[in-house]
Amino acid sequence: MIYDIKLTIDYTYAAPSDHTRNLLRLMPLNIPGVQRVSARHLNSDPRPDERRDYLDFFGNPTTSVAWHAPIEAVSLSLRARVERQVTPPVLDLSPPLERLAADVADVHSLAPDAPHHFLGASPRIAPNPEITAFTRDLMRPDITALQAVEALGRALYEQMKFDPDATTVDTTPQEAFAARHGVCQDFTHIMIAGLRGIGVPAGYVSGFLRTFPPPGQPRLEGADAMHAWVRAWVGPENGWIEFDPTNDQPAGVDYVTVAVGRDYSDVAPVRGVLRSSGGHESHQAVDVIPLDAG
Repeated sequence: MIYDIKLTIDYTYAAPSDHTRNLLRLMPLNIPGVQRVSARHLNSDPRPDERRDYLDFFGNPTTSVAWHAPIEAVSLSLRARVERQVTPPVLDLSPPLERLAADVADVHSLAPDAPHHFLGASPRIAPNPEITAFTRDLMRPDITALQAVEALGRALYEQMKFDPDATTVDTTPQEAFAARHGVCQDFTHIMIAGLRGIGVPAGYVSGFLRTFPPPGQPRLEGADAMHAWVRAWVGPENGWIEFDPTNDQPAGVDYVTVAVGRDYSDVAPVRGVLRSSGGHESHQAVDVIPLDAG
């Protein structure tokens, strides 16, 4: 499936902001055998005084921008064309969950995709006894690592309510889990915490999800959104697999990956500092347009 992706993020400041500096992770990843990016362009208005494009530790395209003079607003715009390849259903070749720790120990690497980076605490995900206990209760004695990922994702889908008004970007997994309400970031953080609690390396994926209008209704321009889901390492045969607990499904052809990391702090689309007074307003519009849909 080939997609044209359009993203616009607008920020308006109550007072001119000075010394604004941002890190942007908005451009889709090239993933051999999974996702091919044929074009990607990220622009800002006003044009920054400094710009540097590079790959971060996890291989995510990252853009550093800075404005030296005061600005009252910033508009970020992404245009990309991405081919998401159809992958066959995953054949479960993962070990029994109780043997996964030995397989992790056999990985003698600290490369960015090594499972060791995704087992311990990370900036936004600390060990949590309640989430770990909830996860352990779902595990039957003979469960495989892949089945464990699917069981937790399904349980969160069934027991949590998607509620865009319940949490903020700073809500902790513990808070969202206690309330059983949240958005895709919360579902993803909770699932990562649960998997790590039972010894399954797990990380965060940010990207775009193709959405479908109601039957008979046209697409609403700008109505799509950025999304988040989970990647988990389930042994040397299956390696990394991806699951979306918000929608109880593997991440397949409708998903376009932008960045991967340990949690949201590694993949935040816009992160930065500025000097100003008062607040700011932001607006986001996303279009994920399939070019070869029937």
